[in-house]
Amino acid sequence: NDGEVQLNPKPPKALSLPSRRRQPTTEAAMVSAEYSIDLKLSELLKQARPSATSLRAAGEATDAVGELIKSVPPQQAAAEAASGFVRDLGLAAEKLAFSFRPPEVVRLAGSHAAGAVTRPDVAADLLVRLPKECFHEKDFLNHRYHAKRCLYLCVIEKSLRSSPLIRKVSWSTFQDEARKPVLHVYPATEIAELPGFYVRIIPTASSLFDLSKLNLSTRNNVRAYTKDGINQPTPRYNNSILEDMFLEENAEYTGSTFANWKTLQEALVLLKVWARQRTSIYSHDCLNGYLISAILVFLTLDSGGSIINRSMTTRQIFRVAINFFATSKMWSKGLVIQPMKKRTISKEGIAHLLKTFDVAICDVSGHVNLAFRMTKSAFSELQDEAACTLNCLDKCRDGGFEELFMTKVDFGAKFDSCLRINLKGNSKVTALSFCSDDESWRVLEKDVQSLLQQGLTDRTKMIRVLWRSTPSEWNIMDGFSEFGSSPLIVGVMLSLLEKSYSLVDIGPNPENRDEAIKFRKFWGEKAELRRFKDGAIAESTVWETETWERHTIIKRIADYVLSKHLLLRQEDLTHVVDQLDFCLLVGGQDPVSSSGALLEAFDTLAKQLRLLDDVPLKISTVQPLDSAFRHTSVFPPEPHPLAYEKSSQRLPNFAATCVRSLEVMIQLEGSGNWPLDPVAMEKTKSAFLLRIGESLEDRGMFVTASEDEVNVLTSGYSFLLKIFHERGLVVQKQAGDSNIQSAPSEDKELFFRSQHSSMINGLHGIYQAYGPVVRLAKRWISAHLFSSFISEEAVELVAAYLFLRPFPFHAPSSRVTGFLRFLRLLSSFDWTFSPMIVDINNDFNLKDEKEINENFMLSRRSYEQNPHDIEPAMFLATSYDKSSEAWTKQSPSKSVLKRIASYAKSSAELLTNLIIHGQSGQYTWECLYRTPLSNYDAVILLHKEKLCRPHHVLFPAEIPNGKLVIQGKPSNDFHPYMPLSKSVVRSLHDTRDKLLVNFDPTAYFLRDLKCAFPVTFKLWHDSIGGDAIGLTWESSKKRGRDEDDEAMLDPTSILKEVGDVGKGLVRSVHLLKAPKLE
Repeated sequence: NDGEVQLNPKPPKALSLPSRRRQPTTEAAMVSAEYSIDLKLSELLKQARPSATSLRAAGEATDAVGELIKSVPPQQAAAEAASGFVRDLGLAAEKLAFSFRPPEVVRLAGSHAAGAVTRPDVAADLLVRLPKECFHEKDFLNHRYHAKRCLYLCVIEKSLRSSPLIRKVSWSTFQDEARKPVLHVYPATEIAELPGFYVRIIPTASSLFDLSKLNLSTRNNVRAYTKDGINQPTPRYNNSILEDMFLEENAEYTGSTFANWKTLQEALVLLKVWARQRTSIYSHDCLNGYLISAILVFLTLDSGGSIINRSMTTRQIFRVAINFFATSKMWSKGLVIQPMKKRTISKEGIAHLLKTFDVAICDVSGHVNLAFRMTKSAFSELQDEAACTLNCLDKCRDGGFEELFMTKVDFGAKFDSCLRINLKGNSKVTALSFCSDDESWRVLEKDVQSLLQQGLTDRTKMIRVLWRSTPSEWNIMDGFSEFGSSPLIVGVMLSLLEKSYSLVDIGPNPENRDEAIKFRKFWGEKAELRRFKDGAIAESTVWETETWERHTIIKRIADYVLSKHLLLRQEDLTHVVDQLDFCLLVGGQDPVSSSGALLEAFDTLAKQLRLLDDVPLKISTVQPLDSAFRHTSVFPPEPHPLAYEKSSQRLPNFAATCVRSLEVMIQLEGSGNWPLDPVAMEKTKSAFLLRIGESLEDRGMFVTASEDEVNVLTSGYSFLLKIFHERGLVVQKQAGDSNIQSAPSEDKELFFRSQHSSMINGLHGIYQAYGPVVRLAKRWISAHLFSSFISEEAVELVAAYLFLRPFPFHAPSSRVTGFLRFLRLLSSFDWTFSPMIVDINNDFNLKDEKEINENFMLSRRSYEQNPHDIEPAMFLATSYDKSSEAWTKQSPSKSVLKRIASYAKSSAELLTNLIIHGQSGQYTWECLYRTPLSNYDAVILLHKEKLCRPHHVLFPAEIPNGKLVIQGKPSNDFHPYMPLSKSVVRSLHDTRDKLLVNFDPTAYFLRDLKCAFPVTFKLWHDSIGGDAIGLTWESSKKRGRDEDDEAMLDPTSILKEVGDVGKGLVRSVHLLKAPKLE
């Protein structure tokens, strides 16, 4: 839970509603947006900063701990007190004994001293100066200083444990550096407003050693650190000691800068909240509270350009700091926290720092690099996050308040794929000593980073390796044995998907011998010499894979490289890429692989339709409307053997009885002879469709036609033809009948669907991950039985919003990450007080936004009278539908949307856990798509073998705990598969007649139930592949007083009737909860 900010994510009460996305009402128009942002920031600061009273209590508790430390009596300190620690540093115990003396100086530092304590980390830092007489002048060599520093803390720990003022003392590390332990001391008296408050005891080493002996670029102080028998400089080790030597001086300088500078303190609090929400940059190798404060101090000095001054507001300082992180050229020159006139470090000294370390921030003494732990990849991520933040500040409402301070930017949601590596006991790790110049865990981080960068080349935009190696509970006697037990985590951000998913990596030309040898050494057996289409010959690696599996290429490359070079077993690598694919596969394959055939079939049909010359009006446009054509159908239909014109296809033994027909919209050339009457217009359309059907039949296609619909079977697919006439939109407006308006005319529906299809198709062309993300989202909606309440178009729009407004992230490039963000968006979006504006073509202007907001406010008028009954509860505005009437006007209701959001929240939490920690016990990837049937009042189980597509059922429903009301036998009238063997098929024409186009027994059963019980209960079902239907009783208010409440007293009789309605399809009906009487 590192860096977790448990702030109230809702708008603070003082702000009241509307929330962040809602425009000011006319009454509130005088209150400027700027004032609104400042108000929110001051509320955030109030919540993030503890009260003065609690800080006083914390100060007193810290002083009491300081007094206890000062009063520890002189005594002998011996290596036995931390035998494991001493052993793992590779030291002999006898050289380390010393006479303990209590510290002369114990002082408060950190955020408590700077006036910038920020919840939830409210610990107070207590600097304890190590007495000079406890050390020899050469103790800086070979970790002797680190060992004695630890033994000094052991004496303090032993003494504190025996004090009644102390509840608990535990060990931890300073910035995840194992060789620098610190003590966490919990006072016996807890502070109510600061739960978990503790005092961090950090030793300092002021004036302990000769500075020349700790030169960062030349001195070797760990004699075992050699290369080819020659001692190498130990800059990290030296800096580790120097850091302690100047901790006090730096703390004092920082504290004095922040003293009495309110806006600077507030800006530091905001930056800490911002950084903590971004868990991968608030880490040992990137930012921490102290480093942020040091950078702010630098920006107040002339050496930092004095770009922060006392006349600036909190918000201005925050922005300046973020801008500095993102764009400043000073980083490449090194930052020096010294005024120009008092500068002690030379240009050569800074150049050496920059050569030795990835990032250089020289401290106030001129001797310490405060950023010596920061890595190049961590700094790149920091810059990227800061650039993204600047984007939010400029493009998001309320200055990006929600995106910057309230949204968790964690590993799982940020990176396109996450890889967990278990290195516990790995031979590469055990071969390293725990600590030399750097520590073994940091060395491994760099090795993994380097290997993956070499292996994945330009397929990735960013690779981030993090190993939080400190155990949560550490016994100093155990040394470092438990360090590195948790897995190392890698976050990968993909570049353009064409690059990321390419099948071939092209290496050097074989004539470039040295490079070719290096390439072969790195890739081993995967390297091969190939001739390319342009005639070039080059070393290369090939990653053959099915088109629908190309998203796994990154995983295959990473697994191969790490297994080869780090000698890892397959079970030590868990790459989150394809764990959710199981819910999109049929027979082990993704049906998307047959999409090409579907598009060809449509093109053939469209060509034939345009060529028809025996229809009174020519066909001008043909547009596919089904989600299969825009790559968002969970299961796009596969070619059916009986849906071809000629029987040239070899027939399989069995085929599906039901065929899903794909809707296609036709527009005819203009004519002034169309009738104005809506009914007559529909009749004319039917006549046209029947005529078109006859013409296609004459051309060898198989057509099933009625006045209601015309289906054409061709090239393996069935297409349902619909005619759109623009006059239909006008006729409806003129009719002005309120009933007609509540249910849009067929032309209006076709218009909405055609606009929607075009836009979503265009979006998928820009974002290749969009299709798979929507498919996972739709499968989830269905699996949790929400199919009746939310249309697939609404799901597509919510997912589109993720890609169009991804802040504070980049648009997702992987299905798992996109799906996680979809769940979080669904659960956290403020549906009651915010319209979701989906601007697919990026062409909304202020006038459009004003119109949408007026429509939205109009839809929320009823909120004051009845907060539970607002329509639409989910307001989705698009360029073709600015008042949200197309997809969510009637459904979901507010209560259903609340239920969906609640399910999404728990699924998002589970998914986050699975990405970061993996499966444990009963919590598996499958759980995301298993729905608890106990959440319904009654459950209807269906015979799986009587569903139209039983192979789409993900998990057969388990019998719920409840009273069995009725059991039913399966009907013999319907089978989902028909035999096609030669002995059975006498005539292809007769067999085709048995095909059921657009038939779904579950859909007809639900329709009949709604007719029989319109207000008795709600029905929850899975339209994609479910054999269970949930049922919840409607409240008596909804049922109305006219209905016989006596009947409602006996739910069993109702459920028996339900079973009778679905006779032959219903396997059993179970009562879990009787209806409540009101």
